Amino acid sequence: MPAPLIWLGLGLAATYAGTQYARQQQIDSGDLRHFPGDCSIKVKPKNGSIVCCGIYEVFQHTGIWVDDSIIELRGNGLVRSISPSRFLSDRSGERIYVACDDNLDPLCKDEIAERALANVFTYLDYDVIKNNCNRFTHYCLTGQWAGITRFAELNQAVREHYQSSISWQPITS
Repeated sequence: MPAPLIWLGLGLAATYAGTQYARQQQIDSGDLRHFPGDCSIKVKPKNGSIVCCGIYEVFQHTGIWVDDSIIELRGNGLVRSISPSRFLSDRSGERIYVACDDNLDPLCKDEIAERALANVFTYLDYDVIKNNCNRFTHYCLTGQWAGITRFAELNQAVREHYQSSISWQPITS
């Protein structure tokens, strides 16, 4: 009986180690300066800012900040605008983080907010691997649907788009 628990423990340990390795790679590559939770300086998001929250310290859920709400792609494929508290609901993360430049100014543009707003109440063919929140957020950033599905890929795309490393800062309440 203890063998399955040992295998489960080993699997969880390997997942955690892989996550830590991926985090360090993003910092070493210059994509990230601060990972979510690494810095406690709070920043107020602006329209078109990219925001995220944690899910079990392994994954991040992303969306776009517009008018004190967050536009996200939900797991059923619905693009919706929700409150920050709803964004955190049913997730393990307790804080929302905003992507900022080296000066801790939010990385944002009006066209990002416009693309997000234009998709509210539409349905996308959601797939946790191939068509998830990171892909939707990337579309809002660039206006192009690309094969970006992992948080690390989104970070790289944001860095390239703004030509700045990213500091994920907690938002002001």
